[in-house]
Amino acid sequence: MVHTTRRRLRRAGALAVAATLLVAGCSQEEAPAPEATTVAPTLDPHKAAAPEPVVPATWPLTGVAGEVANRPALAVKVENTATARPQSGLEQADVVWETIVEFEVSRLVAVFHSQIPAEIGPIRSVRPMDPDIVAPLNGLLTFSGGQPGILALVDASPVQPISHDAGAAGLYRVSSRSAPHNVYGDPNALWAQADANHQGSPGEQFAFARSPERATAVTQGTPATTLAFDLSSQSKPSWTWNGTVWERSEGSTPATDATGARLTATNVVSVVADHLGTGFGAQNGATVPTYVLGGGSGEGTLATGGRTVAVRWQKESRDAPLVLTTADGKTAELAPGSTWVELVPKGSGSLTVS
Repeated sequence: MVHTTRRRLRRAGALAVAATLLVAGCSQEEAPAPEATTVAPTLDPHKAAAPEPVVPATWPLTGVAGEVANRPALAVKVENTATARPQSGLEQADVVWETIVEFEVSRLVAVFHSQIPAEIGPIRSVRPMDPDIVAPLNGLLTFSGGQPGILALVDASPVQPISHDAGAAGLYRVSSRSAPHNVYGDPNALWAQADANHQGSPGEQFAFARSPERATAVTQGTPATTLAFDLSSQSKPSWTWNGTVWERSEGSTPATDATGARLTATNVVSVVADHLGTGFGAQNGATVPTYVLGGGSGEGTLATGGRTVAVRWQKESRDAPLVLTTADGKTAELAPGSTWVELVPKGSGSLTVS
């Protein structure tokens, strides 16, 4: 009996334990699943998206930062014979183009936009290459006069002509020089004549680096001290690097403006182009030449920051700006500042870099 009683007690205890485990298991299976909780990420205000960089406005013909005035480019034909020097206003020009005309003398196309000189001159007559040079500016071209056929070329271009011979305001003769070397202009009076189609600022004519040290000649070029040009028997300008800018000389004589300031440039561009005779004549049977620019291309040299690099130039049409590229086909970038373009007659002119 005792053993039977013990077996019954053990069996009852086992059944009780099993019942307890069964209840516990059922409780675990029937327990509701915990609800999912979404926690929003904490944003660090210091790690917000970076703002868009602010690119300062730059003057289109120099690449120099500043508040750009809405006025057209003013191109002026300036004489460059010994009788005409020193000229007025050249140091304030954004771009100056040097060309060779009849009798192998040099004549300049000075383009003003970012600076306003007190006076510009002496101003001389228009030439056949001028429309190709200034057409991309869609601005004003000021000159003293010209042959009817050449005037027709100007009229057919996008520029607005302002001629002294036609009685335009702002042009006058000074008594300190003899004719025809004495026509001068007041730039403000010339700008005031811009018509409705020539009010806006010009487009960029060259590509500019964001800073001088990023200019193509500085990053890819070779050191240079002197640029000696032989443009013709009567024109042999040179440029010398002074550590900051290129200084101009006419032969061995330092070139200055009427105030005595040295003529300088941040960039000097050599453009080698065909220099051909035209059907226009000059005194004593001389032929008026021109340059083949619109639709043309050729070799050149870009000088910036005391260094030079070979470039290739291309001008798709009369109205398109001159484009400079390096040997790898990339656009050459100038340093912000003024530029002189030396048009070198192909086959007869030259540039010596030393």
